[in-house]
Amino acid sequence: MHALDALGSPVRRDILVALRAKPLSVGELAERFPVSRPAVSRHLRILEEAGLVSARADGTRSIYAVRVQGFASVREFLDDFWDVALARLESMARR
Repeated sequence: MHALDALGSPVRRDILVALRAKPLSVGELAERFPVSRPAVSRHLRILEEAGLVSARADGTRSIYAVRVQGFASVREFLDDFWDVALARLESMARR
């Protein structure tokens, strides 16, 4: 799954914001959201498939953290828009 597709859900974006502060378990995340623990797990699985989070085992718990490298494809996509916009601005300035 592409990172942009994973970012399409507001719940997944909110999960990423929560994980930006510190790594959290599924249970800790589920306490913060109005969705069930299994739903949080499904969202995390999608984020992991997209490369945006990673999990590590801590006893019986899985601890999730943001993978900054996973955002490279998002940045590349957005940078392409900036490149086009800047080229158009430069063209207008030269006229």
